[in-house]
Amino acid sequence: MTDIDKTAGPKDTPPAGAEAIKAIPVRHYGRYVTAVIAIAVLVAIINAFAQGKINWHAIPDYFFDDRIMTGVGKTLLLTVLSMLIGIVGGIILAVMRLSKNPVTSAIAWFYIWFFRGTPVLVQLFLWFNLGLVFEYINLMPVYKDYWSSFMTPLLTALLGLGLNEAAYMAEICRAGLLAVDEGQTEAAHALGMSHGKTLRRVVIPQAMRVIVPPTGNEVINMLKTTSLVAQVQFSELFRYAQDIGQNSGAPVEMYFLAAAWYLIMTSVLSVGQYYLERYYARGSSRTLPPTPWQKVKKHLTTFSSRKVTA
Repeated sequence: MTDIDKTAGPKDTPPAGAEAIKAIPVRHYGRYVTAVIAIAVLVAIINAFAQGKINWHAIPDYFFDDRIMTGVGKTLLLTVLSMLIGIVGGIILAVMRLSKNPVTSAIAWFYIWFFRGTPVLVQLFLWFNLGLVFEYINLMPVYKDYWSSFMTPLLTALLGLGLNEAAYMAEICRAGLLAVDEGQTEAAHALGMSHGKTLRRVVIPQAMRVIVPPTGNEVINMLKTTSLVAQVQFSELFRYAQDIGQNSGAPVEMYFLAAAWYLIMTSVLSVGQYYLERYYARGSSRTLPPTPWQKVKKHLTTFSSRKVTA
């Protein structure tokens, strides 16, 4: 008796007289045209700057100058402190905004409306010039001094940047909290957890997946916004670059130098944001996308295996 292979399917061989289909890849001529135009524009820009009267040697001469490095440190410090004020204030305001207490919710709404509706530079000048309205700051037995002595450039920068950032972080945190399913909160309450403990243990950890990406963007934006505090006499990277440019006779070159340092710092922060997002995305997807280093290793491994096979 002959055994019949039930798993065998139809043969892949084409019928007699039929020709095999030859796949022809689609040509994307638009990509080639776009690439040529982009390269031409890039070459034109490089040529224009090469012919300009720019002292390029001044940039490496002052790139690691003590004043520039001091400005970089102050810029990073101001960014960290302002974001701490903004994140803590934003979390508090988000909880207040979602509160069932109408007074608390209205206060948070008014704060967000005011600070999001006015430019940061205007707020910095307001804090800096309040000494024209109030001669003293009097906190009764705690503290009393002249307003001009109390409102230093550093405090002005922290209040102007931090309080403004809190309004934006409040909306980011509120969006993250609302993204968590209400059933999570109900289940936590059913287990006897208090409202505060539910926020800390259940809601906020899940909301971080939504909060982290825009928060990373806010950190990078804050790093660049710190350049505005030069207008209220706080010396940071941009202010030091301006001073060096005026004294050395190379103001444009120092602007290029400052731009290079901002690019370096924002690039480092972008890498940190990428890995932080991966950390909080672990529970949302089964397989995380490969990191840039993993992609490079994969391509190198594939290339070496092809070479060995050949």
